[in-house]
Amino acid sequence: MVSQPKIVLGAWAWGDNNSYFGNNYDQAHFQKVYDEAIKAGLTFWDTAYAYGAGASEELLGNLMQNTPREQLTISTKFTPQMADNSSKPVESMLAGSLQRLQTDYVDYYWIHNNADVEKWTPQVIPLVKSGKVKHIGVSNHTLSEIKRVQEILNEAGLKLDAVQNHLSLLDRTSEQAGILDYCRENRIQFFAYMVLEQGALTGKYTTDNPFPAGSVRAQVYNNKLPQLTSLINELKEVGDKHNISVAQTAMAWAVSKGALPIIGVTKTNQVADAATVAQVQLNDDEVTRLEKVADAAGVNTIGSWEQDMRQD
Repeated sequence: MVSQPKIVLGAWAWGDNNSYFGNNYDQAHFQKVYDEAIKAGLTFWDTAYAYGAGASEELLGNLMQNTPREQLTISTKFTPQMADNSSKPVESMLAGSLQRLQTDYVDYYWIHNNADVEKWTPQVIPLVKSGKVKHIGVSNHTLSEIKRVQEILNEAGLKLDAVQNHLSLLDRTSEQAGILDYCRENRIQFFAYMVLEQGALTGKYTTDNPFPAGSVRAQVYNNKLPQLTSLINELKEVGDKHNISVAQTAMAWAVSKGALPIIGVTKTNQVADAATVAQVQLNDDEVTRLEKVADAAGVNTIGSWEQDMRQD
């Protein structure tokens, strides 16, 4: 039986080919990252067909083959905008994911966004009943949409097991909209993505050391870096008391919210950072201090594909 982890490792940047994240790592590079994760006991991986049009899944699938499948927890996604024209597009996308991942089931299958709750939610139901999907999740859904998904699944004798939304010190709209409270009350695991704001909350990137020129991250974050100086300093001050880094402190904040953070990893040291965070607990005063400074920064990091969850 796999114990419930406190950290999920994300493979969004795998197979990126130097476009969004500004890296071009090959499988040999990710082999070291994967091996380090398994060694550290981090066995929960999150990917999606949308990440590199299957490249992320393929890399992860190749690396998974030397680990007993039952020791891994694998999460991937159905993205409505990438659906094919077949009569069963959700089943079709899952079939491709299973092939690339070289497995016959996934532990979590997500509807990647809220494109059409009424249309897509029912199409996941037969995949659970077939055993190809163990748990259903939704990503980028508002509270009212989450409740509607829950109703549709309940009618089929199933339940929603997980919600995955953007949650960081710079985007707390899921918390402010009551989604975290709803998940807690209904025994739904909340997964937080972009906890580190794609590196902006790690302390690595500053006005003197910006994101790689030409990457999407540079376009989104480089002009925000001056506003983040005070928050980075506060993260460092809080982290120093726990002997953890700026990035680890931002992760620990998400854990303090009862969230399961998805931490993108492309290097072995990032795996080590994630493994340490599971042992750290911030106190209420530290959480409040961080949120106060983050709010004062006034930085909006809601992505073009996302919505302000408070506007539900």
